[in-house]
Amino acid sequence: MTQPAWVRRFRATDISFPRWARDAPHRCLYTSNRSGTAELYGWDRQEARHVQLTSRPEGTTWGVIHPDGESVWWFDDTAHDERGRWVRQAFDVSGAAGGKAEIAVPDLAPGYPVGLALGHRVAAVGMSERGGVRLHLHRFDSAATTTLYESARHAQVSAMSYDETLLAIEHSEHGDADYPAIRVLRTGCGTVVGAIAGELWDGIGRTLHAVAFAPCPEDSRLLLHHERSGRSEPMIWDLAADTFVQPHIDLPGELSASWYPDGSALLIRRHWHARDELYRYDLEAESLARVETACGVVWGHGVRPDGTVEYQWSAGDRPSAILTESGSPVLEVVEPAPPSAALDDAWVDGPGGRIHALVASPPAASGPMPTVFWLHGGPGGEMTDSFFPIRAAFVDAGFRVVHVNYRGSSGYGAAWRDALRPAPGLVELEDVAAVRDWAVDTGLSDPDRCVITGKSWGGYLTLLALGTQADRWAAGIADVPIGDLVALYEDEMEPVREYDRSLFGGSPEQIPDKWARSNPITYTDRVKAPLLVIASTNDPRCPIRSVDNYLARLAELGTPYEDYRFEAGHMSVVVEEQIKQMARQLDFLSRHLSGPPEDASSAPKL
Repeated sequence: MTQPAWVRRFRATDISFPRWARDAPHRCLYTSNRSGTAELYGWDRQEARHVQLTSRPEGTTWGVIHPDGESVWWFDDTAHDERGRWVRQAFDVSGAAGGKAEIAVPDLAPGYPVGLALGHRVAAVGMSERGGVRLHLHRFDSAATTTLYESARHAQVSAMSYDETLLAIEHSEHGDADYPAIRVLRTGCGTVVGAIAGELWDGIGRTLHAVAFAPCPEDSRLLLHHERSGRSEPMIWDLAADTFVQPHIDLPGELSASWYPDGSALLIRRHWHARDELYRYDLEAESLARVETACGVVWGHGVRPDGTVEYQWSAGDRPSAILTESGSPVLEVVEPAPPSAALDDAWVDGPGGRIHALVASPPAASGPMPTVFWLHGGPGGEMTDSFFPIRAAFVDAGFRVVHVNYRGSSGYGAAWRDALRPAPGLVELEDVAAVRDWAVDTGLSDPDRCVITGKSWGGYLTLLALGTQADRWAAGIADVPIGDLVALYEDEMEPVREYDRSLFGGSPEQIPDKWARSNPITYTDRVKAPLLVIASTNDPRCPIRSVDNYLARLAELGTPYEDYRFEAGHMSVVVEEQIKQMARQLDFLSRHLSGPPEDASSAPKL
C-alpha cells in the first residue's frame, strides 16, 4: 500500500549540516533520523564512510566533535528532558557502530547544559541548576576540574580561543537574561581580560552575543553579534589591542557572521523577510561579495579549509539539501521527501505595525477555505520560507495554512522582537487576530473554519486565544503548550525559568497581576471551541503539571476536550511518534470542522 505523501515526508531521511573537526576537517558530525529516531552520525569524507554513533530510545541531538577529530562529546539526558551529563565517545567509522561512551567530566554532577567549548588541552563546560550556574574548566592532562565562574543568574560558555588561553562567557548579573553581557577570562587563572571594565555590555534592550574567536594561532579577535542599530550585526573585538572593528554592510535585514578559516574574511548570513542570503566580507578590503544560493532559508553553513562555502538550504516547497556554493550536493538523500506547496508573502496592517505572514495553499485552491493558523514557538522564534512537514500535511488534507510572524518574532529587528513585553501572549494575539481577520476579509479563509494551533509558545498562544478570542476560532490544537503560567514557572528547567522572569519583568510572586492577565487558565470559562491538547509527560520546558491544571479546570467547567500524551522531552524526535501525532491532529479536524476538506479523510485513524 502506497503511503500518503505527508507520511513519506516525515519518514524521509533528514540530515543536519555536518560540522567538521577543526584540525581534521575530513571528519564530520551530523544528526539524522535515518534509523527512525534522530541520532548522531560520524562521516569520514576521506573514506566515504558513515556510521551511527548513538542509539537511544528517545534520540540524541546535542553533540560536538573534538578539534582533533578523534572523539565526539554528546549530551546524555534522561528521555530527552535536557538534564544529564556530557559523555565522550571515540570517532570510529570502522565498524557497524560507534565506540563506547564514557562520562567526559566525572567531577560534574548532572544538570542542564549551558555551553561547551572543546580544546586539545582543556574543555569549558557550563552547567545550570536551581542553585545557579557554574562554568567549569576541565584539564585533559590531569583530569582536574576547576570552577572559573559561578552565579545565581544565568550565564553560559560561549567561545574559546584557538590557543585555549581565553574563554568568552555571557552572563546576566545585571538582572535580565535576554540582554547578556560578555566577559573574557584567562583559562589559566580566571582573571578578566580587557580594559573596558573587564567586560562588554550594551544595556537593557540590546542583545549581545559572543560567536567565536578567530580560528588562527596567536589571534585574540572575538567575533560578536550586537544590536546597537536596532538589528543584529557583526563586530570584532580585538582583545590584545582592546579595540573594535564594526564592518559596514549596507544591506537591510538581520546580519550574522562566522569566520573564514584564515581569519581574513567573514561569511555573512543576511536574514530578510523570512529568507536568507550569504555573502563574503573581506575585512582588509572592506568589500562584500554575494555567495549565490537559491531563494529560501540557510539552516547551517561553514567554510571549508580550501575556502569553499557549504550550506544547508530548504524552501517551503522543497526539502532540505546540503550544497556547496556552486550548487553541487555535499550529501545526497536516497529518497528525499516529496515536495509541497510554495509560500506566498502577505503584509497585514496590525495594531503595532505591518505584520509579515506566510501563506500556503493546496493546488488549484480558490475561494474561502478552511484555514490552519500555525503559530511558531519561542516566543522569539519565526516561521520562515523553509520546508515543514507539518504544514505540508495540513495542505495535503485540503487546508490553507497561514503563519504569523507576530510581535515577539525574531528576524524583524529588536524593537519588533521585544514589543510583546508589556503583555506577553496578549500582544502576539492582537497580531494573530489582525491576520485572521484579513484572511477572512480578503476571501482566503472561511470564517467558520479557522483553526488555531502551534507548538510550545505557539501551543500556549492557542490556549490563550481560545479563551480571549473565542468567537474567532472553530477549533484549536495546542501542541506541548503552557496551560498555567504559574505552574510553568514553578516547575520548568532553570535556564528557561530565568528567561521567563526576564520576559515578564519579575516572578509571579512579584507581579501576580501581569502573569494572571497572560495566563490561559484565567480564561478557561470562555473556551467553547473543540480542543485537542498534545503534551509530553517529561517536558522540562512546558512541564506537564501546567497542562494538567488547565485541563482540570476545563473538566470542572464541563468543557469537553481531547488529550493525547507521549513520553519524551519537549518534543519527540522519534519519526513514528511524530506521524502518530500528526495523524491525531488530522483526524481531530476531520471530526470537528463542519464540512471538512475532502482529502482530510485520508488521515490514518488511531
